[in-house]
Amino acid sequence: MSWRKEHGRAERGYHHGNLKEALLQAALGLIAEKGAAGFTFADAARMAGVSAAAPYRHFRDRDELLSSIAQRGFEQFEARLSAAWDDGRPDTVTAFERVGKAYLAFAREEPAFYNAMFESGVPVDANAALQAASERAFNIIRAAAERLAALTPPGTPRPPAMMMALHIWSMAHGVASLFSRGDAARRKLPMSPDELLEAEVLIYLRGLGFPIDRRPATKGAEPPPVPPEASSGSGVPPGGPWGKPK
Repeated sequence: MSWRKEHGRAERGYHHGNLKEALLQAALGLIAEKGAAGFTFADAARMAGVSAAAPYRHFRDRDELLSSIAQRGFEQFEARLSAAWDDGRPDTVTAFERVGKAYLAFAREEPAFYNAMFESGVPVDANAALQAASERAFNIIRAAAERLAALTPPGTPRPPAMMMALHIWSMAHGVASLFSRGDAARRKLPMSPDELLEAEVLIYLRGLGFPIDRRPATKGAEPPPVPPEASSGSGVPPGGPWGKPK
């Protein structure tokens, strides 16, 4: 849910003791306005209408506040991607296309969360709950990549699913960050971001030897999913599946 819809209610809730939520919503508002690097802990307190010392009742410092926002963002992100994937129904290609659209829609509709998740500079692996939330979201993309890898045509080397997941995530993140944002940083594009991402993925799959128009004609025509250990050949990269923080 967008921070804008909850911001007013969160501020009123503080007067009934909901300080933590008031600070989270205040920080989301500041991120939407200035970016994750554009405000201080004191700014968040001021926006929430409390003293500069009040935030320390719930957060160690500004990074912990940002970490909580990023965790919430990844939880919502996972829910969006999971609903779009729908366990690969009605077929892998159709479901995968929905995941790409859901990725771009989240970046466009929730720019403050997206900024906190990927551009705040907070180390993902410094917070166990944040890292777990980010991995669950990434696992949706990895599951889709495993199903795609299982569709490798006979006689074509099967690409590692983890490699495919990282490549596809990189493409989606690039399009989302440049062209599908919901803030002023969005670049102009002579086509829709969805169309750009679809074209990128089709070119990528074609380069791997996939028949890009292949869709199973009947239920059960697809090969079964490939277990991660059998297809990826590697574990999750250090610092979480979304890569090491800068």
